[in-house]
Amino acid sequence: MKKSIDTKLALYPSPVTVLGTMNEEKPTWTLVAHIGIIGHDRILVSLAESHFINHLIKENRRLSVNLVTEDMLPKVDLSGSVTGAKTDKSGLFEYELGEMGMPIIKASNLTLECNVDDIYKTPNFESFICTIDNTYVEEKCLNEKGKPDYTKVKPVLFEFPNYQYLRTGDVIGKCLSFKKEAK
Repeated sequence: MKKSIDTKLALYPSPVTVLGTMNEEKPTWTLVAHIGIIGHDRILVSLAESHFINHLIKENRRLSVNLVTEDMLPKVDLSGSVTGAKTDKSGLFEYELGEMGMPIIKASNLTLECNVDDIYKTPNFESFICTIDNTYVEEKCLNEKGKPDYTKVKPVLFEFPNYQYLRTGDVIGKCLSFKKEAK
């Protein structure tokens, strides 16, 4: 029997990412797990309104979204626990600039370089609706068709109700392959 737990947001887990944008000539970073897909060509990145990085994203109208792997977690966790207003986070990750000038974390197996198309405000949050300009993937993480293989990318997931990180699992089947069993 299911029990109501009020109006808790429980649509998790979601991928752990580090956003990057430029703060003048230096990058700055922050951990973000409130991220989603809103079409085949758009993503949504939601940040608390008080984050230092928000005004830089609004100025630049660009950002990078770097998927996090398990070995990145110590620095990733730090990037989300200190504010860029008081701490220079530019040296936290080794990076290179993408084609659009956004910082791309070298240790990340998959990075999206995005333009901010729109900003949707809700109480205490700003959600950046972004178009994807470039997707960078480590060659070792591509399958034979040139698409990302997430069993090799191995992104870390975040689960908010219990505030913890999760490992990604094994492939359990191909999409649309279970319909015969549903009859």
